[in-house]
Amino acid sequence: MSNTTIWIHGFHAVEAAFDEGSVVQIWLNDQRLDKRAQAFLAKLKDQKVPVNMVNQKMLESKTGEEARHQGIAAEVRVMGAKNENFLFELLEEQSSPLLLILDGVTDPHNVGACLRSAEAFGVHAVIAPRDRACGLTPVVRKISSGSSERVPFIEVTNLARTIDDLKERGVWLAGLAGEATETIYEANLTGAMAIIMGSEGEGMRRLTKEACDFLLKIPMEGRIESLNVSVATGVVLSESHRQRFHKRK
Repeated sequence: MSNTTIWIHGFHAVEAAFDEGSVVQIWLNDQRLDKRAQAFLAKLKDQKVPVNMVNQKMLESKTGEEARHQGIAAEVRVMGAKNENFLFELLEEQSSPLLLILDGVTDPHNVGACLRSAEAFGVHAVIAPRDRACGLTPVVRKISSGSSERVPFIEVTNLARTIDDLKERGVWLAGLAGEATETIYEANLTGAMAIIMGSEGEGMRRLTKEACDFLLKIPMEGRIESLNVSVATGVVLSESHRQRFHKRK
């Protein structure tokens, strides 16, 4: 997909987009005159970004009445989701890619948080099915704090077929599952690797789980049986990054 524009809201998201150079225009609540708003306006003074002072109702027309917009919204240029062709080009360029596969994760807050962890721990691309999963929604982009623009997000029409293609190209598939016997700290998470995280509540689909080369679990104490998918993703990717770049020799 080519570039498009969307509306985002909240000071952190808008400031991050401005720093990335992707802001087309800004709408600011004409009643918001506190220090943070004034500081941001001063930052924009010498930039060619239109700033429109609008009322609350106009802001809500762009963000929705329930959104926590903090009195600011912006139209920004964003990259659309990539497709399978981009993935195969990436695999030709990267000898030891680290991929994150989200198997049907539907909560945009989780997808956004997963993208943040993906950027933090060096993931080359995040892969998700086009159907029955959350794509690059405005909420995802807001929660990701800019990571959605820096980490390629690839939507595939058939995840099972994509997984088979990855295996044919020498990528190992590691799925997170509570019933696994091997922990993420015992496994080798280096080399060409795709880490698969299942959906909220249900986990990986049966066909996805069967396609994995091995299953892993996060060892935990107490009575907690599982972690939120975005939290678990951060834990696994952190261990992968440690093994790849910080493991003692």
